[in-house]
Amino acid sequence: MHIIDTHLHAISPDTDAYPVGPIGGHRSDWSRERPVDVAGVLRAMDAAGIAKAVVVQASTVYGHDNRYVVDAVRAHPDRFVGVYSIDALAADAVAQIDRWQAEGLSGFRLFTTGSTMPGQSDWLGHQDSYRAWAHAEALDIPVCLQMTMEGLPALRSLLGRFPKVRVLLDHCARPDLADGPPYAAAGALFDMAAYSGVYLKITNRTLAASAKGSSNPAAFLKKIVDVFGAGRISWGSNFPAAEGALPALFAQARAALSVLPEPEQALIFGGTAKIIYPALGR
Repeated sequence: MHIIDTHLHAISPDTDAYPVGPIGGHRSDWSRERPVDVAGVLRAMDAAGIAKAVVVQASTVYGHDNRYVVDAVRAHPDRFVGVYSIDALAADAVAQIDRWQAEGLSGFRLFTTGSTMPGQSDWLGHQDSYRAWAHAEALDIPVCLQMTMEGLPALRSLLGRFPKVRVLLDHCARPDLADGPPYAAAGALFDMAAYSGVYLKITNRTLAASAKGSSNPAAFLKKIVDVFGAGRISWGSNFPAAEGALPALFAQARAALSVLPEPEQALIFGGTAKIIYPALGR
């Protein structure tokens, strides 16, 4: 199986070349405690048997300065594609998109929640962001959303205006799965399947959430695949934000997804990623 990790981060030890400037002003604990640079990411991928990866901008380290992701992709175009972060409310949001796309990156990320910014930011769906969404729709640029379930009404409104945008929900929008099947508490997430451009990113964080309370990973995975289809689901490790070595994180995911038929596993572990980011298939 050709394995693609759709969500990992790289942190440079050179703070002079790549200064720290996190969104929200506070650097994430994980990036200080267990940073991994590009060379370390490649070693971890090789050890895990992962062919390619999407390097996602570490927003809680570099904010919207995406140069380290650019340099990673340029140095290793056979292994990486890159996702950059932008300020969607800025007057120059379209220029930001054009700049980073021209630098060789493959899609942008909107960071509306996270370890340093708990809760759901209220700017998702603001009209000042419409320029960025319209540009993404016109150029078929995938949008990676770091958000919570509370942001889904705003996303539905955006997709009503920009129905052709492809959106990838980091960590499946962080649903509460503890109630177990039929997952009534996560009903709003499953309802998003009605929007054909919505894709899900199952990370090790999602799998951990699916093992809490009355839930178990097998039941959750079967439900999410039944509703969305494996062709709209991809796997990401969240390494090194997720604790543990990358081979162990991949092994955990492989074991959890073993309940699915192999063709569905193949899509989640690589095929869907190539649909979202065609550069991965070259």
